[in-house]
Amino acid sequence: MTVEPLPSTEFRYSITNNFSYLYQVYCSYILLYKNADNKSEFMPLELLERSLKILVRKYYQPVAGWYQIRDDEIDVVCYSDKFNDPPVSTQTLDMDMAELSRHIYESNTDLLVPKAPSGVITPENPDIPMFLAKATYLESNNAVVLGVTYHHSLMDGSAFWMFMNNWASVCNQLCEQKDRTEFDLPFPPTFEFPDISHLRNPSKTFEHPEYALVDAEQCFKEFQPTGDKIVESKLVISVDQQQQLRQQAKEFGVSFTEMLCAILWKGANDLRLQARPSIGPEPSLYTCATNSRARLGVSSTLCCSPVINTSCQKTVAEIADLDLCKVAHLVHNAIDKCSGEYLVSSIDFLLQQRKKELADEIQGRGDKRAIMLVYVCPMPLKCTVSSSRNFPIYKTDFGFGAPKYVRPPFLPFEGCMRIWPTPQYVGGSSNAPLEVYVSQPDYIDLSHSPLLRNFSPTKLTVIH
Repeated sequence: MTVEPLPSTEFRYSITNNFSYLYQVYCSYILLYKNADNKSEFMPLELLERSLKILVRKYYQPVAGWYQIRDDEIDVVCYSDKFNDPPVSTQTLDMDMAELSRHIYESNTDLLVPKAPSGVITPENPDIPMFLAKATYLESNNAVVLGVTYHHSLMDGSAFWMFMNNWASVCNQLCEQKDRTEFDLPFPPTFEFPDISHLRNPSKTFEHPEYALVDAEQCFKEFQPTGDKIVESKLVISVDQQQQLRQQAKEFGVSFTEMLCAILWKGANDLRLQARPSIGPEPSLYTCATNSRARLGVSSTLCCSPVINTSCQKTVAEIADLDLCKVAHLVHNAIDKCSGEYLVSSIDFLLQQRKKELADEIQGRGDKRAIMLVYVCPMPLKCTVSSSRNFPIYKTDFGFGAPKYVRPPFLPFEGCMRIWPTPQYVGGSSNAPLEVYVSQPDYIDLSHSPLLRNFSPTKLTVIH
């Protein structure tokens, strides 16, 4: 009896019905796992590869798919019988823990993170991977470093760390039972971005200062700076300081995150003005990456990138003159305006602009101007904040213990500030310190700021 193979089934997942297609870049992280129990087989490569392949083929089919551009639409196409499996590379190094830790702390992505191609989605590169991993082993077997890279158009930070926890969970379950075929995931993903047209309000119109129509090539130069040298500093916010900030936020009528963002914006703004008084009349831009799932009424486990970078802009001199309470309310108002109506309007705005760009290209009217996130546009002062403090980063246990340290990558563009958990900060605990990684010109010393000096700013040596 001949068994006929099942017909191939095609699935399509649009990334242009939300905010995703603007994020055509890769994001990377470095995770350190220590072999504290001296296990002879510690996070073996075969187990990591097998669990990842099971995860993407069984639960995350778009991660094993291909990009496809159709007019003004970008889809991820995946199939039931063929897969664009995430590549996994490996290396073994002869170095001690101290040297390895230094490479991690210095964000040596060239050594420890898989090299990704250009993230720009074009008809010529549909095979670019959605996810890449690199396992670095030591000759001594004392530790494993996992370098991971993902394409931001398919996942934001929230979805990515759920993906990582799900991968770790599959690996854990395979450790317990090698022939297992069904798995319980801590964050079962969903993929269908729901229809949110019911949130559209034709009677309301919105400005969208988080986007700008600019020369895209000039914006991309922001990520390859040739002017001021950009360096990275780390702030540490103790438990007591967090409690003080929460109390101050309550008095001001804002959230803890809004309070912290206000301190970061005003602190950086005042230092830049002191260093270069001539920039007083120039723009001071605050932007914050906002997870819009709750405001859109979509699942928290939706695997997509529905992030909007809400923004607020004043002059450098105006921010310097305002007290901290007023700056905190500027931050609060920028985030609070992101209602469902505003977010739908933002999607409409992006798609209309994309259609116009395509029409201009077809008719030969292209002038290199494109819709871009305003925070990548050149300007004298930017404060671009993202917060990962509530992501399950330190729960990423592959069955060999939680990571001892997870390093966010150094981003060499001015004003980038990332709020980051420490190993003790599991599940949003308020009983652990927080870190903030800050990218600023090297002539700025954060310890000179009355607002920032109490957070023990330390300049980091970074390889880039």
